[in-house]
Amino acid sequence: MNMQTSFSNANGPTRRDFLAKVTVAGASLAVGPVAFAAASTQDSNMRTRQLGTLKVSELGAGCMSISANYGPPADRQQGIQVIRTAVQRGVTFFDTAEVYGPYTNEDLVGEALAPVRNKVSIATKFGFNLEPSGGLNSRPEHIRKVVEASLKRLRTDRIELLYQHRVDPAVPIEDVAGAVKDLVKQGKVLHFGLSEASAKTIRRAHAVLPVAAVQTEYSFMERDVERNGVLAVCEELGIGFVPWGPMGMGYLTGKVTANTTLDPATDFRTGFDRFSPENLRANWAFVQVLQQFGQKRGATVSQVALAWLLAQKPWIVPIPGTRSLDHFNENLAAVRLQLTPADLRELNAAAAAITVRGGRMNEMQMKIVDASA
Repeated sequence: MNMQTSFSNANGPTRRDFLAKVTVAGASLAVGPVAFAAASTQDSNMRTRQLGTLKVSELGAGCMSISANYGPPADRQQGIQVIRTAVQRGVTFFDTAEVYGPYTNEDLVGEALAPVRNKVSIATKFGFNLEPSGGLNSRPEHIRKVVEASLKRLRTDRIELLYQHRVDPAVPIEDVAGAVKDLVKQGKVLHFGLSEASAKTIRRAHAVLPVAAVQTEYSFMERDVERNGVLAVCEELGIGFVPWGPMGMGYLTGKVTANTTLDPATDFRTGFDRFSPENLRANWAFVQVLQQFGQKRGATVSQVALAWLLAQKPWIVPIPGTRSLDHFNENLAAVRLQLTPADLRELNAAAAAITVRGGRMNEMQMKIVDASA
């Protein structure tokens, strides 16, 4: 079966149908810094959620794909327009990292948000050694150095949420939390987060400095955090959860099929087993479940995928990422799709009958995911 044909010919609304409706509206939004700073066109449908004690919009914006990893960098002005449109639509939470680019995504986010800096929260990350030797580096002196550089690129005097990007087995998590605690005392960091950390590591870090948020891949088709104790410990300790890859790294948009060609020079998904043509074909059943449900509710595949995540817990804040203004507007409409317990039972029962094919990242990437018991 040709998967692209199957999706495009569905009776329900497709991604293309939705995009046709939002193009004119998106094009009319002001993006110049003066007009942007004065704009007050926030989307009234956007509610807020808590990541620990940090209040943010219920949907955040993952900014990585504008600059890196999902293809060549987007045009800078296009990236700024997407980020500024997000603010005008009510998004107050923006996710970046020094390693995205590297460095260029922080610089882009800093420029885009400078006119409204006091109205938004920025999350960024440390933990990689970006020198030629590579590897992980969460030594306290390195953390301090990274934060100073990130503050300059972000054009700000504080970072609302600072994540350890990957747990460094060479540095006790207590030392990491202690270093961030010092930065909190200095006012340079407001909240502490962990990315791809195990439940045990989260507990140890939280005992030194309250963890506001944990970021790990989580989506309708990727549910490890439901089984490994991470979501449970977040709920127990009052920690927010930020799913990265909330649409299966783009797969749950219905736009990536076995016939899609990804550039191995610029798209890291080409090295992931789950994105092989065979596994893309085998996993299409997840897209079909979302598509069939969306047909009944007048929603696209992406909107159902995001609504499903939002319905899991009130302290979950997905951060879908895109460089397309049209796709961004489509994603934001997910906040209007309120799923009932019956809806969730239907979707979960359908998903339970499907086996995910392929690991979520490659062997090298998975080696630096914390799995300490």
